[in-house]
Amino acid sequence: MSPIPEAKAAGARGLLTASGLGKRFGALVVIDGVDFALGAGDAVGIVGPNGAGKTTLLNLLSGRYAPENGRILFQGEDITHLPVAPRVRRGIARSHQVPRPFGGMTVFENLLVAAQAGAGLHAHDAEGRVLETLMLCGMAPLANRRAETLGLLDRKRLELARALATEPVLLLLDEIGAGLTDAEAQTLVDIIRAIRTRGIAIVWIEHIVHVLMQVVERLVCMDAGRVIADGEPAAVLRDATVIDAYLGQAAKNVSAHG
Repeated sequence: MSPIPEAKAAGARGLLTASGLGKRFGALVVIDGVDFALGAGDAVGIVGPNGAGKTTLLNLLSGRYAPENGRILFQGEDITHLPVAPRVRRGIARSHQVPRPFGGMTVFENLLVAAQAGAGLHAHDAEGRVLETLMLCGMAPLANRRAETLGLLDRKRLELARALATEPVLLLLDEIGAGLTDAEAQTLVDIIRAIRTRGIAIVWIEHIVHVLMQVVERLVCMDAGRVIADGEPAAVLRDATVIDAYLGQAAKNVSAHG
């Protein structure tokens, strides 16, 4: 396993630390002794073959699932068995691969619900948060559009914007680029780069590796529920264990896109 650089490992203790995480569904072990940590403002990408446990790890961090083993600390607090809603209030938000907007509501209304229910904001504070998020995500012209009328790229942007409206300090992204063209994915990359300038930490699962590499400063590769490499992105993609587990596709994608 490739080590986390020493300086980054030290900083990682500042925001989130997960140790010895284990999760199974019946007899199937999905997460097997995973250690994972990051610091404030870090951007970490997670790659690996289908079934590696990547989304399950995000579900453990976000509170959708509780682990059978291990511990999760967030800003020094044990949140191992804390449900989703209290984690959102503490600053952990996530997006889903398939966008889940509130149907029958406008883009503005979707974000207002997130600001009020997620961040606990009221009146002008909630509206101000919504307007700021609309601007950041380039969705101000679509504020009064019904969510179900949006195309895929705009639904992806809305999914990201809803997470941002909860005022996160840690943003968990699950294959937000899936189904998009390279040009459309680049639109999301530009938004995520802008998010990073605000000091929000990002954990991003993505199969489009050349897109991921534009944002993250550290790469984690998972296989069969375990972390098999963790470190500087280019070094991880050269790791023989990663190439074997990931069929060399990640390295090929990066090479093909320079």
